[in-house]
Amino acid sequence: MARVVVVDDEPMVCVFLRTILDSAEDIEVVDEAHDGAAAIEAVRRGRPDVVLMDLRMPGMDGLTAIEHINALADPPSIVVLTTFDADQYVLRALRAGATGFLVKSTPPEELIGLVRTAAQGHTVLSPSAARRLIAASTDGLSARDRARELVASLTEREAEVLGGLGEGLSNARIAARLFLSEATVKGYVSRTLEKLGCVNRTQAGLLAHDAGLVGPHRNGPEPDRPGDSPPVD
Repeated sequence: MARVVVVDDEPMVCVFLRTILDSAEDIEVVDEAHDGAAAIEAVRRGRPDVVLMDLRMPGMDGLTAIEHINALADPPSIVVLTTFDADQYVLRALRAGATGFLVKSTPPEELIGLVRTAAQGHTVLSPSAARRLIAASTDGLSARDRARELVASLTEREAEVLGGLGEGLSNARIAARLFLSEATVKGYVSRTLEKLGCVNRTQAGLLAHDAGLVGPHRNGPEPDRPGDSPPVD
């Protein structure tokens, strides 16, 4: 059973999401909150697997709440709810530790499947919107410089694994590409996230784009990898 906390300052949005999600036999909405501070308490109280988090709320906003929740022991997957009218704000949320985002116009039948995906620890991103976010993530010179400095601390193999995360490859696909076992790749992923200070694969994927390991800023003699695929698991 996937346990979910819904966070939105509009009570009707919470009712709508609760109605949809509670219709699934394997999903339970255990609590709801209407601002960031209440969201943190709801997470502590309900210990959910997934939090659906609005960003723009009175009082403590969603971005601040995401940072606090990710500082808790064993934090849940946090999926941002957005109307997608502020690319950089959503990008900041992903860098703060959100595992993905959903537009509020997502069809009900898709929402259930996407929450299941998030509950399994995978990234949830809207592909078309993710491409815009990736483009935005590579626009800032300071972000690129910082990312390249972090990547410089990795071994060659760790950098190859990070490039795979930036392309949205699963551990199995990275293993096949690098001729490694899936268990070995899993170990590389864990060490790479720790070295980079990333809390999840989404953050690492964005950092890979910032550093130029994939996408339009990538340099080197190897053939280009797909640069427009979203960083999903």
